[in-house]
Amino acid sequence: MKKRMKQSLERTLANPVLRRSVQSMKPSTGIWGIVGVLLFFIVPELVAFGWGAQIAAWAHHRYLIEPERIVRLNYWIVEKLFEEGGSWVNLGIGVALLGWIFRERRRG
Repeated sequence: MKKRMKQSLERTLANPVLRRSVQSMKPSTGIWGIVGVLLFFIVPELVAFGWGAQIAAWAHHRYLIEPERIVRLNYWIVEKLFEEGGSWVNLGIGVALLGWIFRERRRG
Protein backbone atom coordinates (compact mmCIF):
# COMPACT_ATOMS: atom_id res chain seq x y z
CA MET A 1 0.00 0.00 0.00
CA LYS A 2 2.79 2.45 0.94
CA LYS A 3 4.74 1.62 -2.21
CA ARG A 4 1.68 2.20 -4.38
CA MET A 5 0.96 5.55 -2.72
CA LYS A 6 4.60 6.60 -3.10
CA GLN A 7 4.56 5.72 -6.81
CA SER A 8 1.33 7.64 -7.27
CA LEU A 9 2.80 10.69 -5.55
CA GLU A 10 5.95 10.51 -7.68
CA ARG A 11 3.89 10.30 -10.89
CA THR A 12 1.77 13.24 -9.78
CA LEU A 13 4.79 15.39 -8.95
CA ALA A 14 6.42 14.52 -12.29
CA ASN A 15 3.29 15.48 -14.23
CA PRO A 16 4.12 18.47 -16.50
CA VAL A 17 0.53 19.73 -16.43
CA LEU A 18 0.63 19.92 -12.63
CA ARG A 19 3.96 21.74 -12.76
CA ARG A 20 2.55 24.34 -15.19
CA SER A 21 -0.51 24.76 -12.98
CA VAL A 22 1.64 25.45 -9.92
CA GLN A 23 3.73 27.96 -11.91
CA SER A 24 0.58 29.77 -13.09
CA MET A 25 -0.66 30.08 -9.49
CA LYS A 26 2.55 31.68 -8.28
CA PRO A 27 2.05 35.42 -7.70
CA SER A 28 4.38 37.96 -9.21
CA THR A 29 7.45 38.68 -7.11
CA GLY A 30 7.18 42.41 -7.79
CA ILE A 31 5.43 45.06 -5.77
CA TRP A 32 2.09 44.32 -7.45
CA GLY A 33 2.25 40.68 -6.41
CA ILE A 34 2.85 41.69 -2.81
CA VAL A 35 0.08 44.30 -2.92
CA GLY A 36 -2.29 41.78 -4.50
CA VAL A 37 -1.70 39.18 -1.80
CA LEU A 38 -2.12 41.80 0.91
CA LEU A 39 -5.33 43.23 -0.58
CA PHE A 40 -7.01 39.97 -1.53
CA PHE A 41 -5.96 37.60 1.25
CA ILE A 42 -4.64 39.35 4.34
CA VAL A 43 -6.49 42.67 4.70
CA PRO A 44 -10.01 41.19 4.24
CA GLU A 45 -9.34 38.57 6.89
CA LEU A 46 -7.99 41.15 9.33
CA VAL A 47 -11.11 43.26 8.73
CA ALA A 48 -13.29 40.18 9.27
CA PHE A 49 -11.53 39.34 12.54
CA GLY A 50 -11.83 42.93 13.78
CA TRP A 51 -15.26 44.00 12.58
CA GLY A 52 -16.93 40.82 11.31
CA ALA A 53 -19.75 40.82 13.86
CA GLN A 54 -20.64 44.47 13.18
CA ILE A 55 -20.56 43.96 9.41
CA ALA A 56 -22.76 40.85 9.70
CA ALA A 57 -25.27 42.72 11.92
CA TRP A 58 -25.38 45.64 9.49
CA ALA A 59 -25.89 43.31 6.51
CA HIS A 60 -28.66 41.43 8.34
CA HIS A 61 -30.46 44.68 9.12
CA ARG A 62 -30.16 45.83 5.50
CA TYR A 63 -31.37 42.41 4.33
CA LEU A 64 -34.54 42.79 6.40
CA ILE A 65 -35.45 46.24 5.04
CA GLU A 66 -34.32 45.94 1.40
CA PRO A 67 -37.29 45.71 -1.01
CA GLU A 68 -35.35 44.40 -4.04
CA ARG A 69 -34.76 40.66 -4.00
CA ILE A 70 -31.40 40.71 -5.82
CA VAL A 71 -30.00 43.36 -3.47
CA ARG A 72 -31.32 41.38 -0.48
CA LEU A 73 -29.34 38.40 -1.77
CA ASN A 74 -26.16 40.51 -1.79
CA TYR A 75 -26.72 41.49 1.85
CA TRP A 76 -27.39 37.84 2.73
CA ILE A 77 -24.07 36.85 1.13
CA VAL A 78 -22.20 39.57 3.03
CA GLU A 79 -23.83 38.43 6.27
CA LYS A 80 -22.81 34.81 5.69
CA LEU A 81 -19.24 35.80 4.78
CA PHE A 82 -18.73 37.83 7.96
CA GLU A 83 -20.90 36.12 10.57
CA GLU A 84 -18.14 33.83 11.83
CA GLY A 85 -15.37 36.40 11.68
CA GLY A 86 -12.16 35.84 9.75
CA SER A 87 -10.80 32.63 8.33
CA TRP A 88 -7.51 31.30 9.62
CA VAL A 89 -7.22 29.21 6.48
CA ASN A 90 -7.37 32.23 4.15
CA LEU A 91 -5.01 34.17 6.40
CA GLY A 92 -2.61 31.22 6.35
CA ILE A 93 -2.81 31.02 2.55
CA GLY A 94 -2.01 34.73 2.34
CA VAL A 95 0.98 34.42 4.64
CA ALA A 96 2.18 31.35 2.71
CA LEU A 97 1.92 33.26 -0.58
CA LEU A 98 3.87 36.17 0.90
CA GLY A 99 6.51 33.73 2.11
CA TRP A 100 6.64 32.22 -1.38
CA ILE A 101 7.09 35.68 -2.93
CA PHE A 102 9.88 36.68 -0.54
CA ARG A 103 11.65 33.33 -0.97
CA GLU A 104 11.55 33.75 -4.76
CA ARG A 105 12.80 37.34 -4.47
CA ARG A 106 15.70 36.24 -2.28
CA ARG A 107 16.51 33.41 -4.69
CA GLY A 108 16.88 36.05 -7.36
